[in-house]
Amino acid sequence: MSTFITKDFEPSSAKAWKQKIQVDLKGADYNSTLLTKTNEGITIKPFYHLDNFEKLNIPTPKKDFKVCQKILISAEDKTNTLAIESINRGANALKFIANKPFNASKLFKNLLNKKNEFHFQFEFLSKDFIDNITKLLNDETVFYNIDIIGNIARNGNWFTSLNNDFKIVEKLIQENPTKYVLGVNTNLYQNAGANTAQQIAYALAHANEYLNRFDGKIASKIQFNFSMGSNYFFEIAKIRAFRYLYNLISQEYNTTTVIAEIFTEPSLRNKTIYDYNVNMLRTTTESMSAILGGANTISNCSYDILFHNSNEFGDRIARNQLLILKEESYFKNAQYIATDSYYIETITKQLAEKALDIFKDIEKSGGFLQQLKEGTIQRKIKENAQKEQTQFDLGELILVGTNKYMNEQDKMSHDLQINPFVKHNPKKTLIIPIIPKRLSEKIEQKRLKNEA
Repeated sequence: MSTFITKDFEPSSAKAWKQKIQVDLKGADYNSTLLTKTNEGITIKPFYHLDNFEKLNIPTPKKDFKVCQKILISAEDKTNTLAIESINRGANALKFIANKPFNASKLFKNLLNKKNEFHFQFEFLSKDFIDNITKLLNDETVFYNIDIIGNIARNGNWFTSLNNDFKIVEKLIQENPTKYVLGVNTNLYQNAGANTAQQIAYALAHANEYLNRFDGKIASKIQFNFSMGSNYFFEIAKIRAFRYLYNLISQEYNTTTVIAEIFTEPSLRNKTIYDYNVNMLRTTTESMSAILGGANTISNCSYDILFHNSNEFGDRIARNQLLILKEESYFKNAQYIATDSYYIETITKQLAEKALDIFKDIEKSGGFLQQLKEGTIQRKIKENAQKEQTQFDLGELILVGTNKYMNEQDKMSHDLQINPFVKHNPKKTLIIPIIPKRLSEKIEQKRLKNEA
């Protein structure tokens, strides 16, 4: 390798770089011109340098990420066919969404003993049913992802009651000590408008409720579900900061190093119904952030998920996006690439510090469940969501094709198979539920009305 550059150019300090920038600004103020303040309270600088570089020791998975296909269970035979097709076309993980008990033998016909991962999202809680599933899938890699705290946060009620729900989960953990019984679903917080530091903190506090109740031994047997937004580098740092902090907190329970099991999918908060093909660009960068952040399993969503029923074309495109990233874009085993990047390492550390402060405040105030009961978590998320909404309305936060570069000829009222807007459920609840809401809903409703 040539030493021409290293011989002829002396290294420059951070101070020298800043001085040169200030000269080039020709009198413009450095702070107001080149420093950017984020909603998390982090200041983004125009350059990062070894002189100010600090990195965290982040536990990172050694294995490459899994490509996951999400499937809503309808008729078991039909769902089984979709699952087998997904595996044959490149997926090596499946996530089944279940609204009610189903015939597991039919669903998993010809799917077992093929070294694939299985994930669940249960909208109900039944110990007898889950007992049967665990027996059938005893030799498989399975993430049951049972999250009773996530359920009350989303729906405002327990499945039955606090005590009964926790008793069921406790029995399942005791009877399946080596299985991933628990899940922490933080998707809700991101899709409702929590900022990046809040998402990390709420994931930690949410998990800490389970660690407090079921002992720290379960720390390595919880799956975390994150939604990935479009702030590319911050989303990479989000996963890394969470891994660092979760390992730190787990050690307080006298555990060994914990490499958190992380499942990711794209956010829905920034997806749009107008100029919907832009959603493919959004999900691509969000999947890239997940890969570089070190997610274990990644599921993509289709470009038309907001307004079309699940369909073969949309699912295939979403799956192929991940396969192209993995097999053709050099993102295979890319979980270490972000290491030693001055910018990513710096914002990882800053996000970790911000999130840890929020986490400590939650614990001092009685814990995550207590703050949900009081409505504090809901209020904090709503405050940040409103801040983002104002930024979107003013054109400071941009969704291309929706609040910038709009195609006025684009019509969507004829193409809505499902309702893409926030759904209000007036039922009585124990706590205020956390409601996901997309940034573009108001402008889309106005445009749809004008189409008539």
